[in-house]
Amino acid sequence: MNISKVTSACMLAMAFSTALADENEVSTSVYERGRYVVATSGCNDCHTPGYAESGGTLPISEWLTGVAVGFQGPWGTTYPANLRLSVLDKSEGEWLARARQPMRPPMPWFSLREMNDSDLKAVYYFIRSLGPSGEPAPSYAKPGQIVKTPYIEFVPKNLPTETTAKAP
Repeated sequence: MNISKVTSACMLAMAFSTALADENEVSTSVYERGRYVVATSGCNDCHTPGYAESGGTLPISEWLTGVAVGFQGPWGTTYPANLRLSVLDKSEGEWLARARQPMRPPMPWFSLREMNDSDLKAVYYFIRSLGPSGEPAPSYAKPGQIVKTPYIEFVPKNLPTETTAKAP
């Protein structure tokens, strides 16, 4: 092999390894951004069992596995999904579309709608990096349907009347 071919092969190898290094740096920054958005947006509050009770100290390996405690209100009973399982069968584009669709309470889907694509993609890749774990959350129950799981009643009580609200 002549020197120019060896030099070309070396330069190609260096360019390829530099591209991989850049990709790893991007992947790490995307992962870190996703972890940050999940941690600061309250995702774990509902989607990670025991997170709030631990003061947010659960290891990342336990995050986003869904919860079998429902939220019950006029819409029925909803459960925080196991996000680690739900992203497995979704492409990046499907995730973006789903994240911006209206969802049942108490999911603050409108917050996801307002996130930019970069943050939503970072969340997606972070969740996928955790790998599958846990069981799917129970299915949605229609209003009036009896559920056999614990649930939190998400209905305001003792609302002030119009007269009371106007009193000083």
